[in-house]
Amino acid sequence: MCTDSISSCDSRHLARILRPCRWIGLVSLFAIMSSNTAFAHGVAEADASFIESVSGQQLLPFMYLGAKHMVTGYDHLLFLLGVIFFLYHARDVTRYVTLFAIGHSSTLLYGVLSGTEVNPYLVDAIIGFSVVYKALDNIGAYRQWFGFQPDTRAAVLIFGFFHGFGLATKLQDFTLSEDGLVANILAFNVGVEIGQMLALSVILILMNLWRRSASFERHAFSTNAALMTAGFLLIGYQLTGYWLTA
Repeated sequence: MCTDSISSCDSRHLARILRPCRWIGLVSLFAIMSSNTAFAHGVAEADASFIESVSGQQLLPFMYLGAKHMVTGYDHLLFLLGVIFFLYHARDVTRYVTLFAIGHSSTLLYGVLSGTEVNPYLVDAIIGFSVVYKALDNIGAYRQWFGFQPDTRAAVLIFGFFHGFGLATKLQDFTLSEDGLVANILAFNVGVEIGQMLALSVILILMNLWRRSASFERHAFSTNAALMTAGFLLIGYQLTGYWLTA
């Protein structure tokens, strides 16, 4: 087992995949089926009412909404987990999280302020694919399949763009007042970054505790397989929504 990725896996790993994949699949499917709002990007009814009724600058409430949306965004958190899974140094974590933040901040602001619309189901399916992509990257699949390692930094930035559009599509569902719109959207974006740092701090603490145990190397492969399973479930859920509404 490598320390920065899982570059080779023998047949014994297959047995390890089945049980965690099965359980993560059942849990994720239950969460999807029992959710009353769009998975990972739903906006609570009270928050939706506030967004549509507010007028003028409401910086702190929009910061709160941005932070809340990020820390409850399962797809964002799964992707972040995949990104930092084998990052052991603070400078590396900072580098990749900054690239992700640049990506999703730019498209969030651009999407809302320019009125650029994308299909929410398709963009959320791509977000699900980002989880699958990073899990495959972590198990060394691309080196085995293609003989080279794609630029992970570029991938994190590009997928950050799609994550930002995913955030933007949910705000575009509402009629936003033009009075104070720019300031409120900027505050929402700041809140997203605050929420990201809070969620990331918890993930890193838990990951660092896990890395100190022998079980990390034993279960790193199966954990990324489970992560990939969750990503496929997200893709399937969003594509089903797209086909049903087409």
